Formats: sequence, C-alpha cells, structure tokens
Amino acid sequence: MVKGLGAMDATTLVVGSMIGSGIFIVAADIARQVNSPGLLLMTWIITGLLTLIAAVSYGELAAMMPHAGGQYIYLRESFGPMAGFLYGWTLFLVIQTGTIAAVAVAFAKFLGVFLPWVSASNHLIGEGRLGLSTQQFVAILAILALTAINARGIRTGAMVQTVFTFAKTAALLGLIGLGFLFGGSSPSGTSNLTDFWRNASWNFHTIRLVGVAMVGSLFSADAWNNVTFTGAEVRNPRRNLPLALGLGVAIVSTLYVACNFVYLKVLPLAALQNAPEDRVATAAAAAILGPVAVKLMAAAIMISAFGCANGLILAGARVYFAMALDGLFFRRAANLNPRTYAPVFSLATQCVWALLLTLSGSYNDLLDYVIFAVLLFYILTIAGIFRLRRTRPDAERPYRALGYPVLPALYMLAAGLIEVLLLIYKPRYTWPGLIIVLLGVPVYFLWRKKELSA
Repeated sequence: MVKGLGAMDATTLVVGSMIGSGIFIVAADIARQVNSPGLLLMTWIITGLLTLIAAVSYGELAAMMPHAGGQYIYLRESFGPMAGFLYGWTLFLVIQTGTIAAVAVAFAKFLGVFLPWVSASNHLIGEGRLGLSTQQFVAILAILALTAINARGIRTGAMVQTVFTFAKTAALLGLIGLGFLFGGSSPSGTSNLTDFWRNASWNFHTIRLVGVAMVGSLFSADAWNNVTFTGAEVRNPRRNLPLALGLGVAIVSTLYVACNFVYLKVLPLAALQNAPEDRVATAAAAAILGPVAVKLMAAAIMISAFGCANGLILAGARVYFAMALDGLFFRRAANLNPRTYAPVFSLATQCVWALLLTLSGSYNDLLDYVIFAVLLFYILTIAGIFRLRRTRPDAERPYRALGYPVLPALYMLAAGLIEVLLLIYKPRYTWPGLIIVLLGVPVYFLWRKKELSA
C-alpha cells in the first residue's frame, strides 16, 4: 500500500470521521433524558474524556502494529482470530456501512432545504419502504461518488477528506464564535447558566441518567478509531498515528463541549429539548442570526455529512482488505488495484451493502442496536494492551499508553459501567446488538472451514 497519509491527513481523518450530523441533533434527546443544563454538559464532557483516554491508549497498539485493518489486527493479535473476525463482521454488517448509509441520508435530507424535490415523501418508484424516494436516490449517488473517488487512491480520498474537514470545522467554530459573541442577550438562555444544576441530585440516579444518556454523545463521538484502519498507508506511523488519535479526539471533544455550551447559552432548556426534528444547531443559529440560519446550518450539515461519509468509506475498506488477507472475507477483497493501489473490490463490496441498507431504511434501527457492541469492542481492545504487555513484553513499543495502567483501567471500568446501565435500562439497545455479534460465530467457523477445504 502507498504511504500517502501524513500527520495532518491522519488527523483530519480522525476529525472528519467523528464529526457527522450527530452534534447538530442529539443534544435534544440527551437534554430530554437528563432534564438539566449541567447534566447535559457533563454528559458531553465525560464522553470527551473517555474518548480521549481510549484514543491515547489505542496509540500504543497503533504504533506497535501499524498495519491495514487497525483495530481488527489489535483484537486478532490480543485474543485470536475469532475476536478480530467478530469485530470485522459487525463493522461490515452494521457499524461502518450503517453509519455510511445514515450520514448519506442526512446529506440528502438537508439538501432538501435547498431543493424541495429531494424528500423522503417524494418517490421515484413505489412507495414507503418498498419504494425509492428522491432522498434515498441522492444518498445512493453520494455513496457511489465517494466510493469512486476513493477507488482512485489514498491521496485522492485524503485530499477530499482534508477539504471537507476544514470546512466542517470552520462551520462549527463559526457557530461557537457567534454564540459567544452575540448569544448573551437571551434571558431564557441565560437562565440555563444561572440555574445550571437544576433537577440534578448527586446520587446513583444521576449516574444512571448520564450513563444511559451517553448513547447519543458516544455515537456522535464515534469513528475516531478509523484512522487505525489505514495504518499501512500512514507515513512515520509510529509517531503520526498516536499523534493523530490524541490531537484529533482532543479537537473534536473541545468543539463538542463548546457547541453544547452555546446551545445552552442561546436557548432555554425547553426549547433545546423540543427543537423541531431535534435540529438543535439550527434552532440555536436562528436565535442568533434569524431565519437565514436555517439554510446556513443546512449547508454546514451537508458539508459535515459528506466529509464524514468519505472518511468512513476510505477507512472501512481497509478492514475488509485485512480480513481477506487472513482468509476471513471474500478473497478478491485482498487485491489492490495495480494503478491506484486502492482496495477496489473491498470498497465495492462495502458500497453495495451500504446501498442496500440505504434502500431498506433500517440503518438507524441497526445503529441503535450496535452502540453496546461498539463499546464492548473498545473495552476488549484496551484490555488487549494489558494482555500484550504480559504475553509480548519485549515487543517494540515506540509509544506507550499515556497513564498506563491507571487511565486504560479507568476507561474499562467507566465503559463497563455504561454497558451495565444500558443492559438494565435500555435492553432494546443491547440484546439485538449482542445477537448481531454472536451471529458471526457460526459464520466464522463456516468461513474457516471453507478456506481450509479450498
């Protein structure tokens, strides 16, 4: 593979993959659950800190094993090929492809602000889930276009990623800057800050509320690990991968907390909780700029979603490429295009499944189901640091996990507590995700048997 990603490219891949449409929307649902300005902001701060701890911990594995596939490789080397396969299986089936479908539809949805023809209710063929809406059609075109762009090679995909990451970061900074400069005149918004800890009680009830509400913020902060999938294509990966993980997550976490502070500064809590279609960012911008904000925020979310989809498409294909090299995915996915050195078949396979999920309309349900599994794989991967320190003490480690063993253990305990809370209080988000993961067990054995008999 071509070493086409420098430190800035890797960092923009982290930032661009993390910032999708979630930061513009999910604060409404979190606010409804916690019903407190202080707890809303606390949810995002804890999410940022946990994600940062995970990122600086992953840096050790990334520098130690800078290979295509990233987290798949770490799980395989720590706990065996089945662990790696179950992660890759879930990534392909739902996590990566479902997110690609979701952000592509978000792009199309906000394009509808400018082109009313693009709508979920306007069908080209059929109707309902059996039809093809213009919104789905545009989402499909976006996925196809980005897959074609990334088939041209890592440098082309990275260039698109860098441009859109800078654009979406500038949009978020603009919203934050306007909020701090002109958002202080709203008495109802100011009341959030004067009665900051309303409805908050410092007991297990508060821990439960925040832990369960973190589903939205964790998902909005997810995909930071995607840069590890491209480990074989990063220049000086032993330095640049840990740097990109830590710096990228720190940038996005700071932006997310500042953005939610602006929401609280310009909107009363009730308006934030009941924003039309949960479009909190649009409501906040409208409070600052007036009606013109609707189109400005729609453009910002379109840019954000398009860049996010590009990062996911670019990175995800590298995992299936690595799985194919191990005989755990379609054999042709292990081939690179002789001209562009891109895993074209892997990109195409990912594209087809993402398109099917887009047409089915089931991607949001699936993504709700797998957040439990996503967190479980993060815990297992960080547990792999401890295991590899014991089983491979002499392995070269150019970078060592910051705060080891305290910070990685703290992440595992905190994430484990969130998992328990989700199991108890949101079972519909947990058991389906576990079932999706466990369905991969017989598939793993069938695939291994097929490879052995080939």
